[in-house]
Order: sequence, then structure tokens, then C-alpha cells
Amino acid sequence: MPSRATVEAFIADVVGGDHVGAIERWYAPDASMQENQAEPRVGRDVLMAGEAKTLARVAGVTTELLAPPVIDDDRVAIRWRFTFALKDGRSLSQEEVAWQTWRGDRIWRETFFYDPAQTAQAASAN
Repeated sequence: MPSRATVEAFIADVVGGDHVGAIERWYAPDASMQENQAEPRVGRDVLMAGEAKTLARVAGVTTELLAPPVIDDDRVAIRWRFTFALKDGRSLSQEEVAWQTWRGDRIWRETFFYDPAQTAQAASAN
């Protein structure tokens, strides 16, 4: 079970923009991530490579914590907003809830819940 200080340190890394480093430091070697109901991606190295690939496609990203994390034993829920600066000058914001299962002080399973229409709406508005 993670302590509140551990979860807050993880959040600080992500809000600080070190997305790949946060995965390296805070995820278990056999961790998985899942987008809504998509097939999970498994393995910390796979997760780090995927995050690096996503970040390479954009000019930058700003991450906001929209509410304090909810911590209940080994379950943590975090509400985020990611605002991506696209390379063509447009921006795209996406709010999501990350539902995590921790093993000790490492994230073991994570599912992101968000409305995919956010992406379509932002693309059509720009």
C-alpha cells in the first residue's frame, strides 16, 4: 500500500513533466497500462517506450492535477488534465481518471478512463 507521501511524489514527477522518468521510478517491472477498454500494454520498458513515442509526436505537454488523489489501501484514483501543444501550433486537452493498483510503493496496474470524443472535439475546433 502506498503512503500519501509516495503518491504525492509520483504526482509531482508527472506534473513536473518527467513522464518517462515517472514510469521508470514508480512502476513495477511487470506493470501494465490500459486505455479505457483497450488491450493492456505490459512491462515497464514497453510503457516507457510508448510514453517516449507519444511525447515525441508533440511539441510539449502540461499536466495538471484536478483533484487530490483518492487512496484506499492499494487502490489510487487520480484525476488529471493533459494539455498537449501540437507541432502544428494547435493544442489538445484531455481529462482522465487513472485507476491504479499499487504493490507496495510501485504501480502495478493502471487503467485510464476518458472520453475519446475529447480528441475529436479538439481536432475539429482547431
